[in-house]
Amino acid sequence: MPIQKLTELVEELADCDPKERIELLLDYARSLPALPERFAGLQGPESRVEECQSPIFLFAEKTPEGVQWFADVPLEAPTVRGFVTLLWEGTQGASVDDLAALSYDLISQAGLKEILGMQRMNGLAGVLRRLKKIVVETAAS
Repeated sequence: MPIQKLTELVEELADCDPKERIELLLDYARSLPALPERFAGLQGPESRVEECQSPIFLFAEKTPEGVQWFADVPLEAPTVRGFVTLLWEGTQGASVDDLAALSYDLISQAGLKEILGMQRMNGLAGVLRRLKKIVVETAAS
């Protein structure tokens, strides 16, 4: 089950002490796949996560299996990039319904409230909100 993978990643993060949690998040940040070329140059207001100070962009496209999503997150935003990578790795193959049902509690379940400030927490919630929105909109189009 694809969302089971996300649950496992979140639990792994939560089980770490705060210092290890930050290190693990930074490790995730290094493994975010590059944005596919077909989305290059499409980073506009309609794809931006407005709640993030850093320029974070999310994209989705229909596939025969459902919807696939992609992210463009600068290396200079490692904590957000790490969270996006965790989401990306944990939701590969997930259904539109599973993605739309992602809980905002995911952020606290991962223990991120303990290590990140309120502004970054708002940014992460914005990433989840935007992801859910684009997946549902893409599936309906």
